Amino acid sequence: MGCFSCCESAMDAGGGYGNRCTGNNNNVKSFASFVRNIGSTRQRIIAAEIQKIGNPKVFARTFTFEELMIATDNFNPACMIGEGGFGRVYRGHIESIDQVVAVKKLDKNGLQGSREFFSEVLTLSLVQHPNLVQLIGYCAEGDEKILVYEYMANGSLENHLLDLPPGKEPLDWNIRMKIAEGAAKGLEYLHDFADPPVIYRDFKASNILLDDDFNPKLSDFGLAKLGPTGGKDHVSTRVMGTYGYCAPEYAMTGKLTTKSDVYSFGVVFLEIISGRRAIDFKMPTEEQNLIDWAEPLFKDKKKFKMMADPLLEEKYPLKGLYQALAVAAMCLQEEADSRPLIGDVVTALEFLAMPKDHEKTAAESVNRSGRYVDSVTGESTKDNNEL
Repeated sequence: MGCFSCCESAMDAGGGYGNRCTGNNNNVKSFASFVRNIGSTRQRIIAAEIQKIGNPKVFARTFTFEELMIATDNFNPACMIGEGGFGRVYRGHIESIDQVVAVKKLDKNGLQGSREFFSEVLTLSLVQHPNLVQLIGYCAEGDEKILVYEYMANGSLENHLLDLPPGKEPLDWNIRMKIAEGAAKGLEYLHDFADPPVIYRDFKASNILLDDDFNPKLSDFGLAKLGPTGGKDHVSTRVMGTYGYCAPEYAMTGKLTTKSDVYSFGVVFLEIISGRRAIDFKMPTEEQNLIDWAEPLFKDKKKFKMMADPLLEEKYPLKGLYQALAVAAMCLQEEADSRPLIGDVVTALEFLAMPKDHEKTAAESVNRSGRYVDSVTGESTKDNNEL
């Protein structure tokens, strides 16, 4: 039986998929109800602490395991669209909400699955933003723990940017800047507007999902950390994340700050510009680490074009390339205090992603506002292009 065989019988009159799904999902659970239904005593204590510092509201629905099994054709491998440390992700369709969804199923043999499941639901209960993936519901039946998200039709940024198969159309410059801008706005919300603030801790191309129009949304909040709060400037935690993306001070000390996310953003932004992976062991030894490869190039403006993705075929504004590289270089500063705030990065990327006929007006407006865009609106690129 093929993927979606359970919901491919016919398109109904309203345009949705017809399927065999059954069950009642009209019950929208409160956060307290969610905590009662899952987790150990220790997890409930953590949840109670989170309630003290935030205002969590889980608008997610509860689904039965049977419903999700039907929606994914018994978790048919043909429906699988992704796999990670948490487990596998399947595409499915749930009749009761008439929606195509992504179903993330906990690997029962995984060492961190339960912790990540709990962390992800708690984090997504505190945040809501157009550039963050939406949690639709969950299943916590017995030892089954499953998350249900909105489905992102274009998959991950990684699939459209890195190691493209022959014949696959590469992302053009404008779409790349649009994706970088949206991803930065997602981080800005987590750092500056979420209450309490959230440090994402796992910013990478595979965690940036794209909808039909290539609008990005951050996903996979299993490693996210709440805080810092109470006047602190960092969260002390064991070092976790993905090799090649972790900020050096976090890797060495375990002290996590919002500037750690800014560093990771810089790595991904350089991937977006260059089309190279942060770590790629298929490359020559001196080019396997993206940051090490880029460091000497950042110091010579004449070599900036060498950092542009060859698949772009030089179809990009040269000044825009210089400005984008200046932003990446500042995010990648060795000292955390030297990196910009993510809000300043957003301002710069709004300018870079803007249609060209609006650039002059936007630049004048931004300069009048006094916000931080020196690196991308004038000739100061030369002064800011070194790591």
